Amino acid sequence: MRSPHVQQALSWRTGLAYGALAAPLAFVSLPLYVTLPHYYAAVAGAPLAGLGAVLLATRALDALLDPALGRLADRLLQRGRRAAWLAAALGSLAMALGFAALWHPPTGMEAQMLGWLAGCLLLSTLAYSAVGILHQTWGTRWGGQAAWRTKVTAWREGATLVGVLVASVLPSLLGMDATSAVLVAALGLGLLGLYRLRDPRAEPAHAGATAAQRHALPAAPSQPSPWRDAAFRRLLSVFMLNGIAAAIPATLLPFFVVDRLQAPELLPLFLLSYFAAAALGLPLWVKAVARWGLAPSWRAGMLASVMAFFSASLLGAGDAWAFAAICIASGLALGADMAVPGALLTGVIHESGHGGSGDGRYLGWWTCATKLNLALAAGLCLPLLAAAGYHSGSTDPAGLQALAWAYGGLPCLLKLMALACLWRAERLQPTWR
Repeated sequence: MRSPHVQQALSWRTGLAYGALAAPLAFVSLPLYVTLPHYYAAVAGAPLAGLGAVLLATRALDALLDPALGRLADRLLQRGRRAAWLAAALGSLAMALGFAALWHPPTGMEAQMLGWLAGCLLLSTLAYSAVGILHQTWGTRWGGQAAWRTKVTAWREGATLVGVLVASVLPSLLGMDATSAVLVAALGLGLLGLYRLRDPRAEPAHAGATAAQRHALPAAPSQPSPWRDAAFRRLLSVFMLNGIAAAIPATLLPFFVVDRLQAPELLPLFLLSYFAAAALGLPLWVKAVARWGLAPSWRAGMLASVMAFFSASLLGAGDAWAFAAICIASGLALGADMAVPGALLTGVIHESGHGGSGDGRYLGWWTCATKLNLALAAGLCLPLLAAAGYHSGSTDPAGLQALAWAYGGLPCLLKLMALACLWRAERLQPTWR
């Protein structure tokens, strides 16, 4: 079933009400995936090999449960908005509790510290996954043409960038306890917006839908596995290659800034410039999609990222301001990764005829892939760097060079592989152009 023809723009009230919850979700994700590894290694004193093993195990387990959470999201939304909203509220509470506890590990034995990390991280990430999948499924069910889907995704990802921007500076300014309190307040506002959300399927934007299409949106036929959908398999392969390429520098950023660039005081500035550039660039990528199409715009973003990260691999101590420029350039490129993949996924779901009833199944596997990207980045890169002679605080030239190539060089290789896969998939999926 093709998505309904979209005649009018998505109203800003609907976009804001839907996207608002993405801000606190992103507010959680940045500390969990960027700050946490360095905090436990440099502050709490956890060994890199043990830390990498715990991160790999907990994130992999979390990822394996995402498909089940996707099926749960479908069932909740079939029962109605109230059931879905109550589930989102309970998940948000659990996520906030786990997040606050993460930053107070027990002192003493390494085993106790790593056990605390594993337990709190599982609680946080499982709740984060449940709420995030439910939130994405909520918006994906609306369908629409490429421009509409991109705008829905942009509202969600724009709010994501707001959350990331705040999370990039707030912990260093106020500490993690105050950050946890801000998280609770932001979750409350996001849940309020979701509670008051008006379904755009009732708005004129979907006035072009036929009666049969409107009836099909809330229907709940028996759904086959998303893995039987060739378009989904193609898109997921591109998404995973590109996602691992993004997850590696996200995991290694604090180590690279502190030890390679020797500029720890500038880490908040680098994060702020990166995500601020992404926020400014996101509307440009929305316009690029309207002009060039979804897949061509994504390919352009990938090429821009390759140029930026290759330049980063050549930097060393004293090159902090050159790295700031690279952060801005790679942040602008990030907008394509935020705007396009979700819009492509929505199109794949609705073209398969599963839109409005089986979205959560697709999003469960999609989120699973995202988690596996992050798990592989932490679980493989950190032990490999340790084997190459690098450890947090290292001054060994060989270890620092290995860090530089892992941070900047490896993502380039993976991005180019993703670009090649996307180029091939475009030939098989004309609607992606």
